[in-house]
Amino acid sequence: MENSAALRAASLATAALLLAATGCSDSGTKESSPAKASALASQKLDWKKCGAPSQAEGSGDAPSPPPGGGEWKCATMRVPLDYDKPDAGSVELALIRAEARDKDKRIGSLIFNFGGPGGSGVTTLPAAAGDYDKLRARYDLVSFDPRGVGASAPVQCESDSQLDRYFAQDFTPDDAAEEKSLTDNMKSFAATCQSNSGRVLPHVGTTSAARDMDLMRQVLGDDKLYYFGISYGTELGGVYAHLFPQNVGRAVFDAVVDPTSTSEQGALGQAKGFQLALDNFAQDCVDRGDRCKLAGANVKEVEAVIVKLLTGLDKQPIPGSGTRMLTQTEATNGIAQALYSKEYWQLLEEGVDEAEGGNGALLLALSDAMNGRAKDGTYSNIQAANTAINCADFKDRYSLDQTKAKLPEFRKASAVFGDFLGWGMLGCTAWPVPGQWSTPDVSAPGAAPIVVVGNTGDPATPYEGAKHMAEKLGPGVGVELTYKGQGHGAYNSGSKCVQDAVNTYLLDGKAPAAGTVCQ
Repeated sequence: MENSAALRAASLATAALLLAATGCSDSGTKESSPAKASALASQKLDWKKCGAPSQAEGSGDAPSPPPGGGEWKCATMRVPLDYDKPDAGSVELALIRAEARDKDKRIGSLIFNFGGPGGSGVTTLPAAAGDYDKLRARYDLVSFDPRGVGASAPVQCESDSQLDRYFAQDFTPDDAAEEKSLTDNMKSFAATCQSNSGRVLPHVGTTSAARDMDLMRQVLGDDKLYYFGISYGTELGGVYAHLFPQNVGRAVFDAVVDPTSTSEQGALGQAKGFQLALDNFAQDCVDRGDRCKLAGANVKEVEAVIVKLLTGLDKQPIPGSGTRMLTQTEATNGIAQALYSKEYWQLLEEGVDEAEGGNGALLLALSDAMNGRAKDGTYSNIQAANTAINCADFKDRYSLDQTKAKLPEFRKASAVFGDFLGWGMLGCTAWPVPGQWSTPDVSAPGAAPIVVVGNTGDPATPYEGAKHMAEKLGPGVGVELTYKGQGHGAYNSGSKCVQDAVNTYLLDGKAPAAGTVCQ
């Protein structure tokens, strides 16, 4: 999705990617709990041809055959709703798989989580399969919808029409009336989630998802977990490694969430990360001179065009698509979406240029992609799941006064994204379920090496997170690889250096030297 999981509209945005809180690490988890679910480890999966994705997964057509032949097969796997109370019932997780081409040299199942949290792995893996085709030579490629996501006991909150209004509202209030409107809408959103999905909300956190992956490993018949985690998937992988260090096989973390940041540090890091990406976009525009549609002789002048556009939209939205208008919130979302990959910079340039002329359709389409809105107006459950998972994980609950006190620092970090990430600190304040930890414990003494890949130009998961993850995994476990590039993540950037290093580890078991740098 990486999109993956991103800067979301307002409260959902920051809850998605702050991924940290104040205080000391306190995971409060025990490795022994999954043993209570041992009976489910012997279940047999009924693999069948995959159908079309559900609305909660994002709708669309059934997946096309994977590169190199074969077909996608889908199944469901039962997991305990509550690992500490195995008699409290179970839920079903949706899985997808393309079997390894070379059966004689097959290593096992390579399980993917593409981030979010809240992204459907069942829909993302087939869409991205071409990027991982070399790995399919010796691995079954497997992904899943984590609990609360897509087709796996999905969290359901507001209706499509309600979400249209929610994402269009002003998430950067300028006065007391706008502040009340925002906080009231957040309370209403949380209450609706509780009303529609109260049974699963306490059980969608990352610890439960990590336990699900260990059960999945057993059901798939693997002695070790082979894993490829991207963005939030790196946090999930780190928690798994902490809980089950002896079960870690070959694992790769790409676009790494910083496991050490407090909420404030994480939010400011993202503000700086997106600002860095915007600076790089603006410099590219300046370098292209008259070929760039945005006016400006330097980076500040190009970005002033964007700030002026957003300021105007705060006062008066412009036509977007059909009867929908482009608001300041949706324009900011669209800009953030386009910064996830250098390939989208042209869309950003065109979208801002068209919006300057009064046409907000392209920026609105980019915002819709961020929010999981299909062309027919239906939404996947990515935003509901995103909030539910993050609020089940993290303890931080900020008051209005605490949030407002931090805004100047956020604005200093980014004139475009600071306000949104600052106000996003309210994302879990009204949530009905308490969070589990302050920061996740990812220490994994004794685990096999985990290759941790950081991108110096990553807007959503700033580069420093990779170093911190490698350090916290522990000596001999975290192996840091640096990519000097742009966009969210490194493996799918097109860098042969990164791909060769990752593929060599996953296929041959030879990790790159710690500190390796790919240009």
